[in-house]
Amino acid sequence: MANHKSAKKRIKVTERRRVENKTSLSKLKTLTKKALGISEKEEIEKAYKEAVAYTDKVSAKGRIHKNTAARRKAALTKHFNAVVAAPKAEAKA
Repeated sequence: MANHKSAKKRIKVTERRRVENKTSLSKLKTLTKKALGISEKEEIEKAYKEAVAYTDKVSAKGRIHKNTAARRKAALTKHFNAVVAAPKAEAKA
């Protein structure tokens, strides 16, 4: 246990930040999995926008690295474009 007042404060602040980081990263993973699991054009647009917006928000707060955010958004965009383009390919065939 810490003896100094400043060390006791650091323990409290660190714990609070740890919980906030864990919560936001958990939500980010959930939104990403949800968006990547959708294969219907009508549903994916909302899930995609929500996941990308939250990824930007978490990255801006420094909870994930900006390159990690870019990588996640690229994967989401790739899936989004594949789902949106799929019905067009079927219609032409």
